[in-house]
Amino acid sequence: MRHWQLAKEVGEALASARVSLATAESCTGGGIAAAITDIPGCSGWFERGFVTYSNAAKMDMLGVPATLLDEHGAVSGPVVRAMAEGALQHSLADISVAVSGIAGPDGGTPAKPVGTVWFAWARRGGRTDIHCQCLSGDRDAVRAGTIEIALRGVLARLR
Repeated sequence: MRHWQLAKEVGEALASARVSLATAESCTGGGIAAAITDIPGCSGWFERGFVTYSNAAKMDMLGVPATLLDEHGAVSGPVVRAMAEGALQHSLADISVAVSGIAGPDGGTPAKPVGTVWFAWARRGGRTDIHCQCLSGDRDAVRAGTIEIALRGVLARLR
């Protein structure tokens, strides 16, 4: 329920714009979709969510090319862009948000430390925006921060 008010604002903005949302999540494990589906009436503006934690799931469910994963790794701009665009291609949604990151406590490298999260927001027939942020805190804090940034990004693109 931590993100309830923000998710409610996203829902109101989606309903007002008469568009629907799809999520493509890795490090949050469906947390963005869970925040959204906590809101009564979300079936009017939430189309579907993809939890694609493994590389195989990213390829199978979202059409992320293996070459992108091999060249850039799952936590990268090119992959998160492909996730967001794949969520639109594999749904009826008008806008999507995708996240891939390293929530910790392990898995980080000097180039991609724990807390590194890539975000992408895509519009059907429009552009895709990507953003990287390094979040601090434990696994729960990184995941919660990721959900908040993802929802705020959707809201910003609807206003």
